[in-house]
Amino acid sequence: MAGSILGRNASKGDLVLRKSGLSLLFIALASSALAAPCSDTGGNYENWKSVMAEEARSEGVGDRGIAALMGSSYSKATISADRNQKSFKYSLDKFLQVRGADTIVSQGRSRKKKNASFYAGLEAQYGVPAGVLLAIHGMETGFGGFMGDTNVVSAIATLTYDCRRSDYFRPHLIGALKLVDRGSISAASIGAKHGELGHTQFLPGNALAYGVDGNGDGKVDLNNVTDALASTANFLRQKGWQPGKGYQEGEPNFAVIKQWNAATVYQQAIALMGARIDG
Repeated sequence: MAGSILGRNASKGDLVLRKSGLSLLFIALASSALAAPCSDTGGNYENWKSVMAEEARSEGVGDRGIAALMGSSYSKATISADRNQKSFKYSLDKFLQVRGADTIVSQGRSRKKKNASFYAGLEAQYGVPAGVLLAIHGMETGFGGFMGDTNVVSAIATLTYDCRRSDYFRPHLIGALKLVDRGSISAASIGAKHGELGHTQFLPGNALAYGVDGNGDGKVDLNNVTDALASTANFLRQKGWQPGKGYQEGEPNFAVIKQWNAATVYQQAIALMGARIDG
C-alpha cells in the first residue's frame, strides 16, 4: 500500500536501513519495558525483584547476591523511617541536645585517651583526626551500642524499589548484593533502617568502595570497630580530606564532612563535637 511505512518505491538499501531502525526501536522499547519500575506501595515488590535481579546480574552480581535479593522482603519499617527523619529539621542546639552531644564528647575523649596510639595511627595513615572519627562513631551508633535491627538487603532493596529516592539507593543495592557475593555480609545481615552497616553506618555501596581491613585479618568487617574506623578514615581521605587542615565551617575539610551526611545540622554537629573531643 502507498501508505506503508516502507513505501512501494523504496530501494533495497532503504529497506535495510529502515528495518535496522525498526529493530533498534523494538530493542529500545523492550529494554525500557524491562527496567525495574519504582512504586510508592509494596504491592508489586515481588514482581519488581525478578526484574531487578536481571539488572543486577547484568552488572556483575553473582548467584549468592541474586539469591539474597530474591529472598528479601518489603520493609514497611524502612519506609516509615525514611518518611520521618524529624531530627534533621531541628536547630543546631536542639539537635545537639537530642543526640546527646555532651555524652558523645565525654565518651569520645575517654576513648581517645585509652587508645591514643590507635587513633594516632589512623591520623598518621589517613590524615583524619580522632575527634572527627569519634564524633561520627558516637553519633551513628553510640560507639557501637546499637547498630540496627533491620535486614540490610531488604532495607536497601525497599528504598531502591520506592520511588522517592530510587536512583540514589540503587548503587547501594548493587553494592549490598556484591558484598553478599564476597562474603562480607550475608542475606541475613542486620543494619539500620536505611541498610547502613556497622559501627559508623556505611551504606553498602560505600562499604564496597571504601571499606578496608583495619585489623589485618584478611577481611573487611564493619561490625569490627577497627575495620569500621579505618574505613571511615579512608572514606574521608578519599573524598578529599586534607591532612592538617581545619574542619569547621568555612575551613577546607568541612566540605568533606558533607560527603558523609547531607544534613547541614549533622555536619555542624560533627565538626563541633570533633573539635571538643580533640580539645
